[in-house]
Parts: sequence; C-alpha cells; structure tokens
Amino acid sequence: MKKLFVTLVFICGSLAGSLTQAQTDKPMVKAPSTELYTALGGKESITRLMNDFVEILVVDPRIAKLFKDTKLKNLKEQLTDQICELSGGPCKYEGDAMKAVHEDLGITAAHFNALVEDLQMAMDQHGIGFGTQSRLLALLAPMHRDIIKPAR
Repeated sequence: MKKLFVTLVFICGSLAGSLTQAQTDKPMVKAPSTELYTALGGKESITRLMNDFVEILVVDPRIAKLFKDTKLKNLKEQLTDQICELSGGPCKYEGDAMKAVHEDLGITAAHFNALVEDLQMAMDQHGIGFGTQSRLLALLAPMHRDIIKPAR
C-alpha cells in the first residue's frame, strides 16, 4: 500500500513539477515555507539522513554500479544541499543540473524506483513520518524526467 501511494505521489508531483518548470524554467521546485525543512529536523538531520541514504545506495545490488565512480563525500554534500534547499531550508544547491549529471548514466525507471525505495528506507530508519516522506518525495518527483534515460 505504501509503495502504491508513493507511486501516486510521484505521478502527481511529476505533473505538478512539469507545469511549474514550464512556467518558471527553474530546475527545482522549492517548498513554499520552512515547514518541511523543520519536519526533516533541519540541516544537521538532513545531513545524517543523506549520509545514511548514500550508504544504502552503494550496497543496493540494483543500483550500486551506478555509484562506483562517484565521490561519495561530494555526493552526500550535494544531496544535503539539494534536500535542504528544496525543503525550504537556508542551503543553496550549487551542483550541476540533474539532466547534465545523469545524461550518460543510462538510468532506467527501475533504477529510479530502487533509489526511491532506498531513500524511503533511510527516512524510515530516521523515524521520519509518512506524511513528511510523501511531501519530500513529491518535491523530488519532477526530477525523474531529467534522470531517467528514455528507452529507444
């Protein structure tokens, strides 16, 4: 049931994100207030969450190969800044655009879904409530179109 709900959140978030990006031409949609940032526990908690998330990613047999040449410390820092900014926090994500970073990686929908499941696992381990998880996933959902390589 939880997986089905998250899939629906991603679909709705993707549609909303498509409209928002088309109107503003910005790569990310930021939360309208600091409420989500606060619910996530602020930057210190987001940092711990992203550290644990990356540790889960690199051992997940479904997607670990995608991270074999990745500088994990940098990835953790970039993800922290990105989640912090998206959730309404004071951080500024200054990494490359999602499309440029993921363009040549051949990421499939299955890879993307595995990553989402790993993020949910990390959030569960950190005691982040279902509603907060759903709000964060809805903000991240629009990125799928820049990350997944369409089948040819």
